[in-house]
Amino acid sequence: CPFNCEFCDIIVLNGHKPRTKDKEQVLVELDALYRLGWRAGVFIVDDNFIGNRRKLKLEILPAIIGWMKTRKYPFALSSEASINLADDEELMQLMVDAGFNTVFVGIETPNEESLVECNKSQNQNRDLVASVKKIQNHGFEVQGGFIVGFDSDPLSIFKSQISFIQNSGIVTAMVGLLNAPAGTRLYKRLKAENRLLKSFTGDNTDCSLNFIPKMNSETLMNGYKHVLDTIYSPKDFYERVRTFLKEYRPRRKRRDKIQFYHIRAF
Repeated sequence: CPFNCEFCDIIVLNGHKPRTKDKEQVLVELDALYRLGWRAGVFIVDDNFIGNRRKLKLEILPAIIGWMKTRKYPFALSSEASINLADDEELMQLMVDAGFNTVFVGIETPNEESLVECNKSQNQNRDLVASVKKIQNHGFEVQGGFIVGFDSDPLSIFKSQISFIQNSGIVTAMVGLLNAPAGTRLYKRLKAENRLLKSFTGDNTDCSLNFIPKMNSETLMNGYKHVLDTIYSPKDFYERVRTFLKEYRPRRKRRDKIQFYHIRAF
C-alpha cells in the first residue's frame, strides 16, 4: 500500500510499493473458478486494489472486462480500496464495467484529529460521507472499517461513529478497537511510552486491547459495545439499509439466480 497509517502492519509485511499480477495471471485464476462451476461472488484479495491505478486502467481492468463480457458476467467482484477511489470517475466506471459491485473502505474515524494522529492522510480534509455516497452513486455497496481507541478520540466519539455510519448508509460496518500489531509505528511509539500490555490477538473485534489507552479502559470498552449494540439493532440497521438504497445506483451486468438459501434467509 502506498500509504503510511500508523496502526497498519500491511506496509511492515509487504512494503509501500504496490505489486500486481499481470493480466494473464488474473484471467487464468478467473478461468479456474469458472471451470469449477462457480457462479457467485469473487473477492479479489488486495489491501488496496487501486494502489497502481495506471496498470489497473491500462491492463488489468480492460482484460477483466473482456473476459466478463465474453462469459456474460458470471461473477460479482469485490475488493478493498482507499477512499480516494471517489476522486477517480474513470476508475470507478472501469471497475463497474468489470463487474465490481462492492468495495471495502477503511474509514476508521470521523474525528479529524484522530486521522491526523494515525497519519490516515487519504481520509483527511475531505467530506467522508460525501465520498462514500459518491462511490455508492457509481454502483458500489461500500463496506466500511472503523476504529475507536485513538489517543485523540473525545468522549463523544461513540456518538460520532454511530452518526457517521447511519448517515453514510454503510450497511456492513466493521467497527473495531485500536490495537498495535508488532512492528508497526504505533507499536514502537506505545512501547517507547511504556503503554504496551500484551501481544495483539490478530482480531480487533474481539473486545481486547494490547495497550493502555488514553481514555479510561472501561469507558472505551462500554462505548465500543454501545456502538455495536446500536448500529446492529434492527431499527438502526434497516434505517441504514434505506439510506443506502437512496444513494445506490446499481449498474450490474449480471443477475443472480434465486437460491434456496436466499428464500430461507428471507
